[in-house]
Amino acid sequence: MSSGATKMIRHLGSSLTDVTYVFDEPTIGLHPHDIERMNDLLLQLRDKGNTVLVVEHKPETIAIGDHVVDLGPGAGTGGGEIVYEGTVDGLRTSGTLTGRHLDHRVSLKPSVRASSGALEVRGANTHNLRDVDVDIPLGVLVVLTGVAGSGKSSLIHGSVAGRDGVVVVDQGAIRGSRRSNPATYTGLLEPIRKAFAKANGVKPALFSSNSEGACPTCNGAGVIYTELGVMATVESPCEECEGKRFQASVLEYTLGGRNIAEVLAMSVDEAEEFFGEGDAKTPAAHTILDRLADVGLGYLTLGQPLTTLSGGERQRLKLAAQMAEKGEIYILDEPTTGLHLADVENLLGLLDRLVGSGKSVIVIEHHQAVMAHADWIIDLGPGAGHDGGRIVFEGSPADLVAGRSTLTGKHLAAYVRA
Repeated sequence: MSSGATKMIRHLGSSLTDVTYVFDEPTIGLHPHDIERMNDLLLQLRDKGNTVLVVEHKPETIAIGDHVVDLGPGAGTGGGEIVYEGTVDGLRTSGTLTGRHLDHRVSLKPSVRASSGALEVRGANTHNLRDVDVDIPLGVLVVLTGVAGSGKSSLIHGSVAGRDGVVVVDQGAIRGSRRSNPATYTGLLEPIRKAFAKANGVKPALFSSNSEGACPTCNGAGVIYTELGVMATVESPCEECEGKRFQASVLEYTLGGRNIAEVLAMSVDEAEEFFGEGDAKTPAAHTILDRLADVGLGYLTLGQPLTTLSGGERQRLKLAAQMAEKGEIYILDEPTTGLHLADVENLLGLLDRLVGSGKSVIVIEHHQAVMAHADWIIDLGPGAGHDGGRIVFEGSPADLVAGRSTLTGKHLAAYVRA
């Protein structure tokens, strides 16, 4: 069970009322069965006379709201407005992106792909696993699921990660300083610097805020950090470069009518268009931007510090960067974390393209849309902790739905309305 659920249970035992509780995506890491139980806890907190505010994407939790506030209309600079406020039924007919996708269901595929082999796991006993033997099909989209604490991560991290050709894309922190951003992390800055240098007949190093072109006052950070002893460090915009990070002389050089600071302030979607055509056309940059858009990060700005990204955003950024690597087996740990309903469809398209390009994709996931789209499902359980650690189903999503023999099967059947 998630730490959020544990805290909820603690607060349920308290005699406090008139408290405002704020939960930020409490469904992260939860199976549909666990979400049902968590919804009951949220309603109990409300019924004790408290106000419960939940930031959430999962339709099952949006559905229990008394009042819904929908922000948009898009993400990043395309968002920031309240596009709907009212009941859940009103949201359904509101025409907003959330409203349009609230009742959308991914169907079971009419046929699933055939595997090209298998990755054998024998006698897995990490944490609560009970000498698990399983053949994970290769060359297809495999979804590993089960209630929270059933042993999914133990199986993958204990028996699959670390093998040759396996690339694990998790949500952990990205190594890098406050200066790191999507452009530096993905290698995107390299072709951009070269394009600016070529267009202006100068050195590429001028177009890096960590190198020759940096503002000397803030050393290219764009902000001045002031240490206040025992208190927190305060940051304020650099007055010399006005937060642009570069020397004024560097900003006189342009590519396609934009200077380097203006390019780094672009969103991925804007930059994808900018580097795709005209004077600024740069195929090497465009390829990386395509990948970033593919993983649902079209709204991120190229120069946004990595320290401001959420876990889900970090994972998708890693995926975009690692898609250029030579790995044969990709493991994604809950890639739907933090994704809006509309973006889940884009993620499924990306997973299909990875499999289509000859990769094997294993996804640890609870989202029914991803389960429905799988070629093969491995379900762990039947419960959590000591009650888990066994394989309770392996086969196609259609067989899982038809059998309804596990908690996952019952919830997936309800989702696809079978």
